[in-house]
Amino acid sequence: MATDGTTGRRVTIERVWDRTTEVLSGRSGVIASVAFLTLVLPPIVNGALVLLAPQPPAAQLLTFVVGIASAVLSIWGSLAILALATHPSTDRSSAYRQATARLLPTIGVSLEIGIIALLLMAPIVIALAATGFDFAAASDAANANTPQSMPSLAPGVAIFIVLYGLALVILAFWASARLMLVTAVVLNERLGLGAIRRAIALSRGLTWRLVGVLLLFAIVFGVATFAAQAVVGLVFRLILGGEQVATALFLAGIAGAFVSAALMALAYVFTAQLYVATREKPTAE
Repeated sequence: MATDGTTGRRVTIERVWDRTTEVLSGRSGVIASVAFLTLVLPPIVNGALVLLAPQPPAAQLLTFVVGIASAVLSIWGSLAILALATHPSTDRSSAYRQATARLLPTIGVSLEIGIIALLLMAPIVIALAATGFDFAAASDAANANTPQSMPSLAPGVAIFIVLYGLALVILAFWASARLMLVTAVVLNERLGLGAIRRAIALSRGLTWRLVGVLLLFAIVFGVATFAAQAVVGLVFRLILGGEQVATALFLAGIAGAFVSAALMALAYVFTAQLYVATREKPTAE
């Protein structure tokens, strides 16, 4: 069972949550300012590009470049929020410096994990390719929103994809729980790929409780974001009329960006406090 190294007490999700609320009550202003810059503005800019962008292919290139920049900015913002939530003495300038210093190692570790995830997904692509699945036709059908024209699959392949996909989902939640502290380790312990092993060690004894936290967060995140976008979108469609659907969707996206940013900032603060609680003396399950 994992223990809090500074007190010897068992690490519990309830205790970590209590610490999270304490940090938010004392540092909500500075955390909100970082979240607005790095988690709210990027999706708003992306939404504006979709609404105002020139004709393809220029629009596609511009959207791609902005998308990459937004992803990098979001990683940088997550590091800054983690720094603010980990050490009470850290101010915004110091958090920005720490985030900048550890940005490239964090991206490197994230790419490594992403490559592993892609390799795990490869059997599905191989199975489809081996049966002569028409990927181009499937892409065209998806873009045209006509699922009835999707290429058919052999029953055996379909069963394999469903079962393997289900196993991947379970594995993804388990791995996400064990790797929840990777970014905090990269930031605070100056590790690169070694952060993966260290994060797994820190989360030992907490795996299934963290899986529960992830499931709950995924549900709350999905419901809250969808509700915000749906309600705001409906209101602005009624106000602006049927001819301004794109504008209503853009404004709904802004509401969704604020809600998702608030929840992600909460998740980063929770992660920081989980790291603080487990970093000294993790023990075996």
